[in-house]
Amino acid sequence: MQGAILDTVVSTETPEGILLELRPAGLSARCYAFLLDWIIRIGVISTASSIAQYMAGFGVAVFLILVFALEWLYPVVFELSPWGATPGKRAFDLKVVMDSGLPITPAASLTRNLLRVADFLPFFFGFAVASMLMRRDFKRLGDIAAATLVVYQPLPSPKFVLPQVELVQPALLLAPQDQAAVIALAARASRLTRDRMDELAALAAPVSGDAGQSGTAVTRRVLGVAQWLLGHR
Repeated sequence: MQGAILDTVVSTETPEGILLELRPAGLSARCYAFLLDWIIRIGVISTASSIAQYMAGFGVAVFLILVFALEWLYPVVFELSPWGATPGKRAFDLKVVMDSGLPITPAASLTRNLLRVADFLPFFFGFAVASMLMRRDFKRLGDIAAATLVVYQPLPSPKFVLPQVELVQPALLLAPQDQAAVIALAARASRLTRDRMDELAALAAPVSGDAGQSGTAVTRRVLGVAQWLLGHR
C-alpha cells in the first residue's frame, strides 16, 4: 500500500500485449518546460512585432496571425512531431503520449491544448495545478479529457558488452539443439540490454551449473560455456 503511494509509475499494455511502464512528469518539471516554451514564444513575438511595425497594415495582419498560431498551434505542431514534445518539454526530457503509451493523436493534441482555457481558471492555471496535485498521474484537465499523459522520456538501456570470459565446461550433457541455443544466445549478446541478457542467461544457467541463480556472474559463466562449445579451448 505504501509503495503504491510512493511509486508514481503507470503501467499500461499495448494492443500487441507489451507491458509499458510510464513515468508521469510532476508539477515542477512541467512548470519549467512551460516557462521555457513561454520565453521562446515571447522571443518570437517580440521579434515579429519589431518587423511588423515597418510593414504597415499588412505587417499587423501577419503579426496577429502569428500570435494566434503560437498560442494555439505551437504545442500541437510539436506534439505531433516525431519527438512528441515542444522544445520546452524536450529540454527536460518530457513527451506527450496517449494513456496507452502510444504517440499522441491529432484529435487528442487539439483537445488537450484547447482545454488550456479551462485549466487556466480561476487564475494562472489554478485548476490545472489543483488537478495535477490531486492525481497520481499528474494530469491536468486537458489531459483527462484527451486521455493523454506527460511522461519522462525512457532512458536507453545500455547494451551488453561481450566480456572476456573464462571457458566453462558444461555442467550437463547438452543435446545438439541445446548447444545451438547457448551459442545463439552468445551471438545475440551484443544486441541485448544488460538486464535482458541477464534474464536470458538465468534461463540457461543450468548449463553452467548455476540453476536458480542470476546476475552478471552467471551471465559470464553461460557465455563461458558458449565459448567452450565453440571449441575456444
